[in-house]
Amino acid sequence: MLSYFQLYDLPVSFHPDPVTVKKKYYELSRLYHPDRFAQAGDAALQEALQMSAMNNKAYQTLTHPDAVMAYILQLNGLLEEEEKYTLPPAFLMEMMDLNEAVSDYEAEPDNSQYAAMAKEALDTQMHDWQAMVTPLTTRFDGGDTSTELLLQIKDAYFRHKYLTRIQDRLNSITAVKQ
Repeated sequence: MLSYFQLYDLPVSFHPDPVTVKKKYYELSRLYHPDRFAQAGDAALQEALQMSAMNNKAYQTLTHPDAVMAYILQLNGLLEEEEKYTLPPAFLMEMMDLNEAVSDYEAEPDNSQYAAMAKEALDTQMHDWQAMVTPLTTRFDGGDTSTELLLQIKDAYFRHKYLTRIQDRLNSITAVKQ
């Protein structure tokens, strides 16, 4: 089975070229549109439907950085569906502090001090995460496809998932307030 990168004739990269991804998506959408195969018989129609579905999934994956990260890890056998991953204790302690700041804001959503503290703490964590992951993905894209590097990227992936859940929680508190 083709990988999404093969389907789009792209190198495996954490930063696929968005122009090429979009161009290939539309090209394959036209090529495999099921309406073109309505009179071609069941086998051809089924293949067109499968390729069309794969093209849609490839586009959804390759246009979202978190999805690209997960996909590359899956391609390398380093990420399983619904995997339970143990994050480092130091990171979890930082997240406990961040969750506490968000809880303070949740308890008193009209307190602008709590809102500012929670948002600042999250922004700092997101910035630190970006500073950590960028050199790792750049190394991979530059040709270092070692398992050691991919395991570091996997750790970064799960850290980001954790931070994103906190960000979603913070955004929901802000949305309720408005």
